[in-house]
Amino acid sequence: MRVLLDECIDEALRHEIAGHDCQTCRYAGLKGMTNGQLLAAAEQSGFQVLITVDRNLQYQQRLHDREIALVILCGRTTNFDDLRVLVPEVLSALEKLKSGDVIRIGNRWRE
Repeated sequence: MRVLLDECIDEALRHEIAGHDCQTCRYAGLKGMTNGQLLAAAEQSGFQVLITVDRNLQYQQRLHDREIALVILCGRTTNFDDLRVLVPEVLSALEKLKSGDVIRIGNRWRE
């Protein structure tokens, strides 16, 4: 699966997403875009999933008719170590995601 890490996530996390083509916004040339622009550009570039820590993205953008799925990481903080512990659940979710899906992974009670 082609996975894009939002620029608000430590780029080192891409190495943890084993078995998938995982790129960062910077590497894919999609850095500095607004959320709507990023989703459209990611779809046009063939990405199937965007991983972000932006918990408001799903409320700011219409996602159900998109070709891309969204994974929102809800770690204790946005630091690498706090997000890395969520990777096993991310990998499991990637096996089931479909276009337009939105899934939150982690400490849902903090929202």
